[in-house]
Amino acid sequence: MSDDDAWDAIFRSQPDTARTEQGSAAPGSSTGSPAGAPVGGPAAAEPPVTRAALRERGAAAPDRRSARQILDEGRPPKRRRVWPWVLGVLLLLGGLGAGAVAYAWANYEPQLREALGWELPNDYEGTGNGTEVLVTITPGEIGSDIATTLQEQGVTMTYDAFYDLLLADPSIAFQPGTYALQEEMSAQSALDALLDPANRRESTATIREGLRAGQVIDILSAATGVPLADYEAAIADLVALGLPPEAPTVEGYLFPATYTFEPGTPAIDQVRRLVDETFARLDARGVAAEDRHRVLTIASLVQSEARLPEDFYRVSRVIQNRLDDGWRLEFDSTAQYGSAQADGSVFSTQETLEADNPYNTYVIEGLPIGPIGNPGDLAVEAALAPAEGPWLFFVTVNLDSGETVFSETVAQHEEGVAQLRRWCSENPGNSACG
Repeated sequence: MSDDDAWDAIFRSQPDTARTEQGSAAPGSSTGSPAGAPVGGPAAAEPPVTRAALRERGAAAPDRRSARQILDEGRPPKRRRVWPWVLGVLLLLGGLGAGAVAYAWANYEPQLREALGWELPNDYEGTGNGTEVLVTITPGEIGSDIATTLQEQGVTMTYDAFYDLLLADPSIAFQPGTYALQEEMSAQSALDALLDPANRRESTATIREGLRAGQVIDILSAATGVPLADYEAAIADLVALGLPPEAPTVEGYLFPATYTFEPGTPAIDQVRRLVDETFARLDARGVAAEDRHRVLTIASLVQSEARLPEDFYRVSRVIQNRLDDGWRLEFDSTAQYGSAQADGSVFSTQETLEADNPYNTYVIEGLPIGPIGNPGDLAVEAALAPAEGPWLFFVTVNLDSGETVFSETVAQHEEGVAQLRRWCSENPGNSACG
C-alpha cells in the first residue's frame, strides 16, 4: 500500500462502534408481530437472564456467543474513543518523514486540525485595522453576495462569519450604495457599519436652472472629484448621450436638479444621467421625441429672460407671437450667447448685435440653432403652455425685483427701456447695468 493510500484509509469515514447485534431487527423491519399489533410500539417484556436460563438456552440451541456477551446485551454502547487514532496519526507523521507529512497537511489539513485541536478562527476581532475599504451594494444583491464581497475585499475573514449573522436574523435588510468600512473587521462590526447610514459615501451636486453646460460640469467635477477633462470629453460625445441629430451641443439637455453619485461613477455616466432626466421630464409632459429640441430651445430662452414665475408664461407668449407674425425674436440673451459676451450686462454691445452666428436672433430668422442654457420644469411648462396675450415686447425694468413690462407696440416698449435706464442710473452699483 502506498503512503497516499494509507492516508486515504485513515481519513475514510470511520464505522460506528455500536453495531447491531446478530439476530436483532433493523429499524423499520418486520418482527413477525401478529396482524393488527401496533407498529413501532414498545417491545414485549422478557424475563431476566439467569445462569440457569443460560444453561437451558445453551442446551436448547447452540450459540457461539459467550455468556458475558449475552449478559452485556441491552447495555448502552461505549463512547467512541478518538484519541487512539489521533495518537496513531501522530506516530505515523513521525515515522513517514517530511514528504508524507506535507502530503497529509496539504490534503487533510481540516481533519488534522480538528483532531489535534488546532482549528483556526473564522472571524477577526475588533472594528478593523484602520485601512479604509469602499464596499458597494448594488440593487438586487442578496446576503450571500454581500458576504462574498466582504470576504474578497478583506473586510471579513470568512464568508461564514458574516453570513451566519444574516441567517440568525432574517429581518436584516441593506440599502444599495457605497459604504466606508475597514480591513479586518469582525463580522458583527462589518454588519453594524453597513446598516449605519453615516458610513455611506456619495457625492451630491446641485444644478440650478439656467446654468450653461460649462458651469454644470464645473459643479459636477467639484462635487465628485472627477477631472474636468473627463466631463469635457463626455459632453462632446453627443451620440453616446443619445441627443437628437439637430442638437449642436449638449446645451439645454442637462436637467437642473440635485443628484447623488456613488464614488467612482464615470463622468459619461453622470452626464448621461442628467440627459436622461431631461428626456424623462419631457416624456412625462407628452413631448414627442422629434419635438424635444424645439421645446428645449424655447424653454431655454424663457429661462434666460423671465424673472417672476408668472412672467415665464408671458415671455413664452411673446416668443410664440413673434414666430407666428414672422418677426425676428431679437433677444439680447441669444445674441450674447452666440458671441460669448460675458460681462453680465443686460445691454448688448454693437459688435454682439451684429455678429453673424446661428444664435444671434437679431440676424437670423426664427429660433436659434439650439438652447442657450439648461431650463427647469417651469420654463418647459411655459414653453408648452404660453399665456394668452397680444404682447410682442418685454423689458425688465427693475433688476432687483425682476419687475418686467410687457407691451404691444414699439412706442410702449421704448418707454419700458427708458424706465430701465432710469433705474440703472439710480443704482450705479448694479453690474447688470454696465
